[in-house]
Formats: sequence, C-alpha cells, structure tokens
Amino acid sequence: MVTDDPVQTNPEHYRTLWENEFVRVLEYRDEAGDSTTPHEHPNSVMVTLSAFARTLSAGGREFTTELPAGQAVWLPAQRHSGENTGSTPTHTILVELKGAAAGDPSGGSLGPEV
Repeated sequence: MVTDDPVQTNPEHYRTLWENEFVRVLEYRDEAGDSTTPHEHPNSVMVTLSAFARTLSAGGREFTTELPAGQAVWLPAQRHSGENTGSTPTHTILVELKGAAAGDPSGGSLGPEV
C-alpha cells in the first residue's frame, strides 16, 4: 500500500469498491469547494460519472480541468492535492493499475490526459 494512499489520507472522498492483484477500483465523491490533502495515484483510468471542474496542485504547479459526465481518461501516475472549483459535486470511478503497470507517481505528471 502507498504511504499517501487516498483512501487513507482522504477517506471522506475515496472508497475502495473492489480490488485484486492487478487493479483497485475506487469511487471518488466531493461537493463544490471541497479539497483533498496530498496523495498518490498509480497509472489509472478515470471514468467521470458527473461533470466537474477542479484544480490539481503539486510542487508549486497547478492543472485546471473541466470534464463532462461519461468520459474515460488516462490519469498518469502522480502525486497531487485537488480542489473542486466548480459549482457541482464530483463523482468518478478510478481503476488503478498495480505491479509493473502502476508507474511512478514521482514522475512529474499532473492531471488527466484527455
């Protein structure tokens, strides 16, 4: 388990839905104005269940994004904190990869690749 596992650092927003030796499936929920503390994600696929706007921050850098509901995006391994900067709740599913496919969260990536 990652030291900065979002399920441990931000349990009010993240919960594990299912897990095996290859993937972990997380649900993420927040409300407008909510923020998270710094945490890490391995390489993941994020599926947006709601439209949302948010800003991710790491190491003095910021990445702002708006995504529609029903979109699947690649989230490279990364460490960040986030803030819901929109006016609606966020609801997403993350499928996190494990093992060699997990990547390195210290690689400097920030935000999803759409």
